[in-house]
Amino acid sequence: MKFTRRAVLRAGLSGALLPLVGARAAPITLKLRPAPATTRFVGADGPETPVWAYNGGVPGPEIRLRQGERLRVTVENGLAMDTTVHWHGLRIPVAMDGVPFISQKPIPPGGRFVYEFDVPDAGTFWYHPHVRSTEQQGRGLYGALIVDEPDPPKIDRDVTWVIDDWRLTRDATLVEPFDRMMDLSHAGRLGNFVTVNGRNDAVLGVRAGERLRLRLINTANARIFALRFIGHNPRVIALDGQPATPHEPDGGLVVVPPAGRADLIIDMEGTPGTRYAIMDQSDPRRPFKLSEIRYGTEKPLRESPLDAPVRLAPNPVPEPRIGDAERHEVVLAGGAMGGMRSAILDGKTLGIRELAGRGKIWALNGVVAHRIDSKPLFVLKRGRSHVLTIRNDTAFPHPMHLHGLAFRLITRNGKEAPHRPWLDTVLVRRRETVEIAFVADNPGDWLFHCHILEHMEAGMSAVLRVA
Repeated sequence: MKFTRRAVLRAGLSGALLPLVGARAAPITLKLRPAPATTRFVGADGPETPVWAYNGGVPGPEIRLRQGERLRVTVENGLAMDTTVHWHGLRIPVAMDGVPFISQKPIPPGGRFVYEFDVPDAGTFWYHPHVRSTEQQGRGLYGALIVDEPDPPKIDRDVTWVIDDWRLTRDATLVEPFDRMMDLSHAGRLGNFVTVNGRNDAVLGVRAGERLRLRLINTANARIFALRFIGHNPRVIALDGQPATPHEPDGGLVVVPPAGRADLIIDMEGTPGTRYAIMDQSDPRRPFKLSEIRYGTEKPLRESPLDAPVRLAPNPVPEPRIGDAERHEVVLAGGAMGGMRSAILDGKTLGIRELAGRGKIWALNGVVAHRIDSKPLFVLKRGRSHVLTIRNDTAFPHPMHLHGLAFRLITRNGKEAPHRPWLDTVLVRRRETVEIAFVADNPGDWLFHCHILEHMEAGMSAVLRVA
């Protein structure tokens, strides 16, 4: 199911569009209701899995609009616990960011909240809760948000893949609880069952000669995907919703960390009737087939690849001035085999055993997050350029996500990052150091955290204040 301006008009929903006011259209209006539901991951005859879902589906409805349009979403909470909705990657006002106690009060059971904002950037984004994320997102609460460019590249089809993994029992129910210390202190909640758009048997049906734009969104709690498209040569044209220099992925692997996105252009140059595997090789010892490209038997759409540019126009993100930027350092510490002996929790220095007893095991600059609205880690001068050095002193990778701002990846381990992409979530592998740069142009308190949700829950989170 998709929410678009055309679909709203056709369906006559309660959010029917209003007449133009001056030169500006009224917002696209829709409702989201998170609530318990069931789904079948494999076929109509497969077992049902109890999940939590937006509007009854996993993933939730794809929201689609154009760059510069305004979106109004009424969230009605059908859960038995508080919730919010975070609009991941969108550079919107902090009051609409969906972080409880920072940008809004949580939405109580039976309550409602209206999010309304303009979308400044075109690209691939998504939405998910920010209350008890390990459980709420882990049970299925997420969906795609696509913002179309005014002048998109010439393609034949635009396809969105929302990829997730699940930890299921043999009868297809979710393994509980969602806060096991093994997951909190190690690699996070890794599942044993992978889905694409809520299905384990999804395939990419194509016609020979066509050009696809494939949008990948990783909504897993902790799994890093590294995809190889056997027999094909995808080109990356955007990362985390921001245009990138078109390029082939390093080593042929499209790496998408938790919360990350990648937009690919793929020319379908196979023969009609053939099939090609799409493999996940994030763990070379245990590769598995995620899906497959399945060619129809019809005549090729064209005999040679489409001769058209694929570079996207840049979004209006201010370019940081590296030379006169203010510099800050963040050290990631803790976890199993991490060597952290103590850290500060709620103003007190505690040993690692006492921290673990409280379900806290990770720290940023020696401080363990205990409240989401804690004292800011840094206060960033508004309008200034800033360089953040992130050093991972732990034994695990961390996809570090910054709310409200897009940043350039400048260096990795002291070497200039290829293509210097714009991101909102940077994967910092074990013992790595990266530098990111941005202009602090969006005022407010912005969450900065690991998007392995169990790591965030266990302390790897902080607030950066732009003032």
